[in-house]
Parts: sequence; C-alpha cells; structure tokens
Amino acid sequence: MKISAKLAFFAIVSTLAYLGLAIWGLGGFGAFFSHAALVVVALATLVMAIVSLFSEVNLSSGVREDRDNRWVITVFAAIGLLSGYLPAYTDRIDFWTLGGEGTRWLGALLFIIGGALRMWPVFVLGKRFSGLVAIQPGHRLVTDGIYRNLRNPSYLGMLVIGVGWALAFRSGVGLLLAALTLIPLIARIHSEEALLRAQFGGEYEAYCARSWRLIPGIY
Repeated sequence: MKISAKLAFFAIVSTLAYLGLAIWGLGGFGAFFSHAALVVVALATLVMAIVSLFSEVNLSSGVREDRDNRWVITVFAAIGLLSGYLPAYTDRIDFWTLGGEGTRWLGALLFIIGGALRMWPVFVLGKRFSGLVAIQPGHRLVTDGIYRNLRNPSYLGMLVIGVGWALAFRSGVGLLLAALTLIPLIARIHSEEALLRAQFGGEYEAYCARSWRLIPGIY
C-alpha cells in the first residue's frame, strides 16, 4: 500500500505536537519521562500514528456528504489542543488530581485499549472511513465483526482514549474535557445515522434495532 506523503507528514507533525504540549505542560522532558506510565502512553501514541499511515483513512466527501456537520471538526481540534496541554499542566501544579502512579497505569491501559478500538474499525472500513460525514463510492453497510453489536466502535475508542489520557495525568480536568467530547461526537453520530438511513433505508433500520449506538448496554 502506498503511503501518502501528506498524510504521513500530518500524522507525524500532529502527533509530535500533541506529545510536545503534554511534555510542556508537565514541565519538560525530565518530568514527563520520569513516569513509566507516561513513557508507555507516549510510545502507544507513536505506534498509533505509524499504524494509521497504513490505513486508507481519508478526507473525501465521496458521492454524498453532510456538510452541515463539518463544525464538529473544529470543536474536536479545540478540545484536542486543550487535552494535550491542560491535563499535564494540572498534574504538574497538583490541581484536581486523582490518585497516584496506579491511576497513571490505569490510564495507560485504557489509552492502549481505546487506541486498539479506535484503529480496528479504520482498517475494517478501509476507504469508507472518512474524516467527513460522507457516503463513499461503492459504500456497503458493515454489520458483522466488530460492528455486529456496536454501530460506532471507533468513536467509543476515541472516548476511552480521552479517559485514558486524562487518567495518565491523574487529571480531573482531563476527564471533564473527555466528557465534553460527547457533545460534538453525538452530533456527528446523529448526522452519520441520518445519512446512512437515507442511503440504506430498511437495512440500516434493522441494523439499528439490533445494535447499540455507542456504549453497549447503555446507549
């Protein structure tokens, strides 16, 4: 598979910038890498970035797009920037922190689990996985495997990553930011479901009737 130079550049720069914000917030390289759990989180972040380069994720508007939903991208970016810096900063000044090193390790574990849950659907969907709410050419509804009982596993992975990142810095503020992610995330889910319902009709309705939207057993 040919790796896009633009995608590779963006993935590398954004990943290093995100980690840079956390390192800055915690007070520098020495402070950050003095915690083994944070070393694991940093390595997991780099691995996810590298793995994403071998996926077919794109920003294609395909054959049909809900352009009214593009605002969520800006909101995700804003929350992402705040999440990169604030949890680490509050960790450094010991503001609204939770627990100790055990909390960091729980966060690291959740971060890895969330990362796997986030990336798995990307490879299952291939070119159908777009950063935009869009129907791609030859779009087919996937209702088996990881999608059998859960309609948005990648978004659940995003939430678990957010919680894991926050806990890795023992940050109550980070947990609040992860919770705020639900606002644009649910808006995006509703837009996607409306588009898929319009595209696939009864087939999608039947799938919705037997699956969970985001959190199994709850929502």
